Amino acid sequence: MANKIRLGIPKGSLQDATISLFKCAGWNIYADGRSYFPSIDDKEIECMLIRAQEMARYVEHGVLDAGLTGIDWVVESGLNVTSITSLTYAKQSRRKVRWVLAVPEGSGFEKAEDLEGKTIATELVGVTKNYFANKGVNVKVEFSWGATEVKPPMLADAIVEVTETGSSLKANRLTIIDTVMESETHLIASQAAANDPWKREKIESIALMLRAAIDAQAQVGLMLNVQRQHLQKILEVLPALNSPTISELSNPAWVAVNTILEEPSVREVIPRLKAAGATGIVEYPLNKVVL
Repeated sequence: MANKIRLGIPKGSLQDATISLFKCAGWNIYADGRSYFPSIDDKEIECMLIRAQEMARYVEHGVLDAGLTGIDWVVESGLNVTSITSLTYAKQSRRKVRWVLAVPEGSGFEKAEDLEGKTIATELVGVTKNYFANKGVNVKVEFSWGATEVKPPMLADAIVEVTETGSSLKANRLTIIDTVMESETHLIASQAAANDPWKREKIESIALMLRAAIDAQAQVGLMLNVQRQHLQKILEVLPALNSPTISELSNPAWVAVNTILEEPSVREVIPRLKAAGATGIVEYPLNKVVL
């Protein structure tokens, strides 16, 4: 389709986080809960809701030009798609998720090798089989249709399940004994779209803005005024993204300093700036950071 890309938005646990990310990046996606074709305020994009597990299939087949899905499902599918960029966000956090090998508390299983001849339940069947094969452990891997955490010990001896915090596993009295793989969301494209100059440029522009929105979420802007004689002390305090911007003020004895910081560091940096002679310190949120 000329001058339009068909973009897959992951339906399910990633849907709200993805739509929110697009909003931060500058696109408004409107999903009414009934249609699988949400609208978007960009005439060059046509959206479709697709389960993350199926995204690579429809991208590889050319039904979609691009889509967002976990790299775990791309690996599991074994299909030939192009990863445009990684985007570290999940349902609850801005960090990678893990597929972990978990066993019932008190089961006596401490490592993968202890599960020789046992049954493993998981949605990630192919990756799990490869994991145990690489360790030389013979197990029976069964596909789980959901609620995997409740299957041990009656329906399975262990599970391979995805987790962000591990809280659900703990609530079901399961213990993590190994990480099978880490995963994060990727923007993927079909080979045909990647080879089409217009589509490739459009998809890479989307990737740039999504990446910028994610990078901005973890950072804040900081501006302040300082007497020139104290400037070096201020610069020694600031962990800048590249280097702070120093601007002249109407009073030649003073300068303005503008920089970007990791948000968690601000609570420690501002008191040190104040002690070093800074005044008029202002923290402000960022929408996008393009590196």
